[in-house]
Amino acid sequence: MAGMGPPPKLPENRARRNATVAMTALPSEGRKGAAPKWPLIPDVVMSAKRDLAEDKVEKLREDMQEALVEGKPVGPVERRLDVALERLAILERQLAEQKGLEAVLWRDLWKLPQAVEWERLSWMRDVAQYVRHKVMAELGDLDSAREARQWSDRLGLTPLAMLRLRWRVVVDEVAAKREQREQDAAGARGRIKAVG
Repeated sequence: MAGMGPPPKLPENRARRNATVAMTALPSEGRKGAAPKWPLIPDVVMSAKRDLAEDKVEKLREDMQEALVEGKPVGPVERRLDVALERLAILERQLAEQKGLEAVLWRDLWKLPQAVEWERLSWMRDVAQYVRHKVMAELGDLDSAREARQWSDRLGLTPLAMLRLRWRVVVDEVAAKREQREQDAAGARGRIKAVG
């Protein structure tokens, strides 16, 4: 996040404790409930690339048949066909993997503490854009990797980005104590049963 200056210090670490913008508390247990409905249409760019690759393969196959019929050398056409087939196979594999990976990452992200704020701010499409770029990055697209890194900063997915957004993950101490008491009680019942 170049050009944004140094990150703000936490209020308790500041030398001057003037009034500052309050930190937004995010629940450590994350967002409850199911992930929102996926807001984006299928990846039309990847689909178009695949369609063009299919057309190119078909054209090269026709050229090869034509060369065979006319008795011309087929080596150059065959090499171009091999390259086109490889490109088509890669695109088909990427499209097949993309949808499943997007669904898994989408579901996982909406369980994070940051998802509480995303929902409040209606950032569903922004999160979906991050998911699309992140998945494409994992499938080997370098431009998408750069874009995913920038989206992760905007969405508060890194510690520095959370600090700049003034977000802090906090533990619900009441729930933590209640859970500890329940575990202690269960352990005591287990020890009593073991003795008796």
